[in-house]
Parts: sequence; C-alpha cells; structure tokens
Amino acid sequence: MKNAHIGQFCMAMLFPVLAANAAVPLAHCRKTDKTESGLQGEVTAAEVASGKNKIGFNCNTDLVGQYQGEGASWQLTAWKNCAYFDQRKGSNLAHPGTVAVDVTDPAHPVATAWLDDAAMLDPWESLKINPARQLLAGDQGTIGTPGPGFAVYDVSADCRHPVKKAFVNIPASLGHTGQWAPDGKTYYITTIAQTQAAMVAVDVTDPTNPQQLLAYTPPAGINPVYHDLEFSKDGNTAYVTAIGGLAGTNPNGLIIFDVSDIQSRKQNPQIRIISQFYWSDGSIVAQNALPVTIAGKPYVIFTDEAGLASFNGSCTAGKSGQGYPHILDIADPKNPKLAASVQMDVADPLSCQQSIALKMTSGATSIFGYSCHYCAVDDPDDAKTLACNCFAAGLRVFDISNVKAIREIGYFKPPAQGTKALPGSQYANFNASTFDRPIDWASSKPSFPKDRGMTTGDIWTTSQDNGFMVVKLDANARATSGSGCASADGSVGGMLVLAVMEMLRRRRARASPG
Repeated sequence: MKNAHIGQFCMAMLFPVLAANAAVPLAHCRKTDKTESGLQGEVTAAEVASGKNKIGFNCNTDLVGQYQGEGASWQLTAWKNCAYFDQRKGSNLAHPGTVAVDVTDPAHPVATAWLDDAAMLDPWESLKINPARQLLAGDQGTIGTPGPGFAVYDVSADCRHPVKKAFVNIPASLGHTGQWAPDGKTYYITTIAQTQAAMVAVDVTDPTNPQQLLAYTPPAGINPVYHDLEFSKDGNTAYVTAIGGLAGTNPNGLIIFDVSDIQSRKQNPQIRIISQFYWSDGSIVAQNALPVTIAGKPYVIFTDEAGLASFNGSCTAGKSGQGYPHILDIADPKNPKLAASVQMDVADPLSCQQSIALKMTSGATSIFGYSCHYCAVDDPDDAKTLACNCFAAGLRVFDISNVKAIREIGYFKPPAQGTKALPGSQYANFNASTFDRPIDWASSKPSFPKDRGMTTGDIWTTSQDNGFMVVKLDANARATSGSGCASADGSVGGMLVLAVMEMLRRRRARASPG
C-alpha cells in the first residue's frame, strides 16, 4: 500500500480515538527530565504538597542561564545579544524601570542598564524592538495609572546601553500595548478602550520627534477594546486582537485592518476594516495575533490570555476553562477560517474542573490560570516551532510544521518562588505577601534567534517571579515527540498502540487525586 493510502487508512482507524482527545499529543520527555504528573500543563496539589513545584518541571528543555533581578512584568523583547524586559512600577525597587540585559554569555546574563522615564517605568505589554531601524519603544501602559507617555531608544551602537531619542506625550493615548510597523516609521498604541481612541498611530520617521498621526475610534457596533497587534511585512495590514468573552456584549477575536493610508502617509488617512473573526469556545480576552507562514500558507497564531473558568472561577458546560492558541487561515484575508487549535489537556472542556482546582492567587480566582498569553515562532517565513508562554503552565513548545498534526515537543515550568519578596514581579505583588505562590506567571513573548537578528541561539523568555531566562530545547525534541499518525511509514498497529497509550495517559491524569 502506498504511503498516502496508509496515511488515509491510519487516520480512518484512529479518528474515533483521536476525536476523544481534543488536546495536542503529549511530548515524549527524556528519562532525566522532571516531568508533570497531572494533566498536560497542570500543576497539581500533590506536586505543591511535595515541594516539586519549587524545583520546577522540564521536558526536552534545560535552563542555560538566568537573571532573576527583582522580578519581571509582562513583556520581553530582544536585539542581537541583548534582552529587555519591564518590571512592575513601584516605589520599593532598588532599580526601577525597564531592564537591559547583556546575554553575550548565555549562562551568565548580566543587567547593564535600567530605563526609567515615565513610559519605561512599566510599559506593560508595549515594549517592542523594531529590527529594521534598531529602535526600542514603549508606551505608558501601567494598569491603574496609564498615561500619554511614549519613549524611543536607539540600540544600534551598543544594545547594552540604549540611547534615549525621545520621550513625548501622545495626546490621544492612554497606553497599554502597541507594536511597530515593520519599516520602523510608525508605532501603533492600543489603549484597551481606556480612552476614546482604540488605536493611535504615531509617526516615528524622526525618532527624536514622534508625532501623533491618527487617533482611531471604530464605527458603532464594532468592538473597540483592542489588545496587542501585529503587521504584514509591507505594513499595510494590521492584525488586531479585540477583547471579548467577559461580561457584556463584545465578541472575542480578530479584526484585520487596512492601514495602508497611514503606511503611505496619505493626507487625511483612513483605517478600514477588511474582516472580523470571532469565537465563543471559552477562550477569552484576546491577546495577540501573529502572522506567520507554515508550509507555504499564511496563518495568524492567535492567543487569548484567559479562559471563562480561570477568570470567573466556575465551569460552563462545553466551554474551555483556559485560554489557548487558535491558528487561523488567512489565505483569503476577507474570510479568515479556523485551521487548528493548540489546546493542552488543561484547556479541554472535559478537564475544566481539574484545571481550576489549584489555588494560584490569594484572590477568589486564578485569573489567567494556564492560558497562553504570547507565542512566537522560530521563523515567521517558514514556521516549524511554536513557543508559547502560558502563565502557570510555563513555556510550552510545539511542532507546528504540519497544521493538521500539531504536537507538543517540550516544556519548561520554572520553580515557584513561594513567599519570596520580588518588588518588580507583577505576580508577587498581585498577591498577599504571606501567600505561598505555587506557580509563576509566564507572560512574555518568547524570543527565538531570528527575532533578535541572530542565526543561532536558544529561546529567551521571562516569567514574573523568575525574571529573565535562557532555555535550550533539546536537539532531538522534534524527533522523539508526538504519536498517532505522525508518520505514514509506521505500522498501523504500532500507531494504534501509541494512540491508545496516549488516551490512557490522559485518563490517568484526569483521574489523579493530585
């Protein structure tokens, strides 16, 4: 039988088994790894009671180096051998502001500068590098005390010591997040509707004199609550996340905008909606929409920062309790389609009650739980590996080379820090000082070498209690992970055994009292 026919027969035989498991196949870890004992992604009560959570968990990954500092806030960006991450704004930090880290020696990252203007004291999720012009920017995004501040730094001469080019107030802005157009001449601030303008375009052609270009308020009936955004290579198309799924009427999902008037600097520029795509599967609070090419086809990898149950504290029948990535086919930008979901066991609706069992905060609910906040890929032009920071589930790594057969290939969950005082950590200071924190919030966008203009290197990441970390993915991770019909050359019997073993592993995890 030809390979194609074997593959078709295999899928027909395995479909009933695979259909019962919505989550992606589990990673096959090394014997020496400290692996999860519960659901895929979960931290169990038994692990917390035994103290294993304070050692951390890994699968096909290793910690190369770390700079914990005073903890971290929400975002990470990087260029060449330097990383930049924000800290929580507070009066008790020894070194307030955005941290510049020299990673020339990945085993020993060293802080070299702190950027402490009003925007950089905590730019929230807006801290972004533009590779084309080697500019670093952020807006004044601190929740509770947002402002109009916007700062630009030049990192081209010595990335370890960014040079301030400008700090200005953008009249229509109250910051939260934002992103550069690829040519580095425009920065877009998104406000999560803290002010009338949902999105503000800033002209940074002259980085010493940024100017407001346009304050955009969408037409009536269009969701105006915009989180993060990304752009097409030519800067003419914006992929914007529209927050929804909470109490109220706003839907949750993607809005694709034509921003070509701004990109070409037309007089009286207009922003036009190309399409909208929403869902109501329990994955809520849209976060980021990353355009990539997989196997020659265009997609958007979309993340949501919460789930109905993680946010509200109770499960809804048929709905996921945790936020998870959706992969959207944008071959026709006027008609986006759901191509795949990157759903771990903790996000399976069948696992909802178990996914909210652990008390993660000193408040009433876990808020973000195991939801995936930001994802990045090894190569946006030919994406094969996806790395996602998924709050309590840590850094998760997936093989996405085949959108129809996504599989997990590794993970890294850093050690819980308990009651350690970390004034720069959002997670530490979200909780009562006496609360024994059982997990960490992995929230930043991971960085692959290509993101930072390099050809080799490891994954860079931050989590809020553990700070900056360099994480190596085992070279054999892709070859040893996955199951089911990943290879049409395998025997059907062997693949059936693997699929059944996968199902039993998951059933045992769901039945675990931990």
